[in-house]
Amino acid sequence: MIDIIKELTPYKDLIYQILTVVISFTIFILILKVVKRRLLKKVNTKKQITNVLVFLGLLKFIFIFFLIIIIFVAYYGNFGELGFIAGLLSVAVGVALQKPISSVVAWLIITTRRTFDIGDRIQVSNIKGDISNITLTHIFLDEVGGTIEGEERSGRTVMIPTSAIFEKDIINYTHEDEYILVEIITSITYESDLKKAEEIILKSVEKIMEPYWEKFPKKIPKKPHTRLQFRDSGIEVTVRYYTIALGRNKIATDIRREIFYKIKETDDVEFAYPHREVLLKQKKDS
Repeated sequence: MIDIIKELTPYKDLIYQILTVVISFTIFILILKVVKRRLLKKVNTKKQITNVLVFLGLLKFIFIFFLIIIIFVAYYGNFGELGFIAGLLSVAVGVALQKPISSVVAWLIITTRRTFDIGDRIQVSNIKGDISNITLTHIFLDEVGGTIEGEERSGRTVMIPTSAIFEKDIINYTHEDEYILVEIITSITYESDLKKAEEIILKSVEKIMEPYWEKFPKKIPKKPHTRLQFRDSGIEVTVRYYTIALGRNKIATDIRREIFYKIKETDDVEFAYPHREVLLKQKKDS
């Protein structure tokens, strides 16, 4: 035991520094968790939650950065040698860790410019999801679609490097607000009463959307409108309306169901679909 202590004596300063760093980092992480828990209890909106998480993430990054500087200064003794070593390290790290460094820079851009927040629905290339977390290196998405058609959560988590903001087109569904313009297309036959068909479709949208309209801000239009297209098999009646981005799939399904039942109850409006009909004409007696 004495021999081991004698062998470790020359390294006692290094051991002391390592223990100090470990203890300091552990205490900091524990304090950060307590602060995070208390702050999240006091916030309500997704913007406030994002602000808390971004602030704590930035605080953690700054702490680690200064901790590394202090370790180098304590070990090498002066800033002159530290500058030389830092220069060599920056070159090596720049080559070996190009992607991670790009991710950190991207994270800084995301947190300062607020391109998107936790809770926003975004699409990166063909991946769509709701942001659940933003870290120094990755954006975590609760996937929407993926294993299914439509825009419901699949249950999978997708991790995208934050550096993707430099390489890919990103669509944010809820950057300014949570409302987007969508459309539903209904095909009717040329023999149908077009005016009545438009009335049925518009009233169906109004019936389903009315409870949601009560919470719409004033700047979002509430009334739906129609557009028409002539096709080989019939007339396409397209109804466009603003809806909640995160609930668009369920709301659209309720509207389609209402349209279907109302048209089925009507005698002079019929759905159009690709099919063939044979019309036989009787010859007139000569």
